[in-house]
Amino acid sequence: MPELETVQSPQAAITEPELHLLLQDQALDDPLWKSLFRNIDEFFFPKKLPPLVLTSKPVPVRDIWGLYRFKRGSAAGSTAIHILALALIIVATYLGRKMVDVVKPQATVVLIAPDDVPPLPVSKTISGGGGGGGDRDKLQASQGRLPRQSMQPLTPPAAVVRNPDPKLPAPPAIAVPPEIHLQNAKLPDLGDPMAHVSIPSNGTGAGGGLGDGRGGGIGPGEGPGYGPGYGGGTGGGVFRVGGGVSAPKEIYAPEPEYSEEARKVKQMGVVVLRLVVGPDGLPRDIQVVRALGLGLDEKAIEAVKKWRFDPAKKDGKPVAVAVNIEVNFHLY
Repeated sequence: MPELETVQSPQAAITEPELHLLLQDQALDDPLWKSLFRNIDEFFFPKKLPPLVLTSKPVPVRDIWGLYRFKRGSAAGSTAIHILALALIIVATYLGRKMVDVVKPQATVVLIAPDDVPPLPVSKTISGGGGGGGDRDKLQASQGRLPRQSMQPLTPPAAVVRNPDPKLPAPPAIAVPPEIHLQNAKLPDLGDPMAHVSIPSNGTGAGGGLGDGRGGGIGPGEGPGYGPGYGGGTGGGVFRVGGGVSAPKEIYAPEPEYSEEARKVKQMGVVVLRLVVGPDGLPRDIQVVRALGLGLDEKAIEAVKKWRFDPAKKDGKPVAVAVNIEVNFHLY
């Protein structure tokens, strides 16, 4: 067979200078302890290498980033836009906080005596107050004498006894201080001394007692007393602070709430209420004497209805008394 002639390409004949940089075969075949000693020797006794000779030269190239065209007008406009955006953020944060925060009213309560009611006079016949009652009879209350006087009556008076056998028998009485001397008719039966009906009747009122009022007393008033007033006692009206009658003291007085209308316009001022504090310490018959409007009057009444008082006292006994209350509304 003819021998094949090997043809060597001209590229293979060119020697590559990088081949001398490769590791020698014997370096790869050295044992581990020789390689370790060689590395230690090179670390402590490094060989001096010839100085480095740079053979490359820098070549100028074209700038690929371009130039930024800076203008004063553009910088001023950008600065103004950033300042405006920051101001809007601050204003929005402030307004949002004001809308979320709940403004709490500062309520100051002052108990004062009614302006048009004189103090309770020291008298043996007038103490202020009154009462009335009845059992819804068709006839007016019959004439008769007054029962005994007591500041804590247990049984209301009656001309017609509907329950002749009560579980807790007690003598009838009206809530009038015992030291008040009332003119009393010398009649065998109980009744209203000012009435003109002789047929026994408890009257057209309600709540027990005699008369055309309500409350367990005698007369046209309201309460357990006697006369045209209300709240106990006699002489018209209710007990007043002074002349032996102490003022009530609040023991539980929750603060009133602000109405939305008053909060929006920041309405502030004083609401004056007139009311009667009963012997049980509960307020009733609340009336507005000085109004503020915008819902504050109603908020003041709602709050005062929840109040509880240590009642006024006369001779150590709790009595109903009329007072005025100032409720101050302030925003802070």
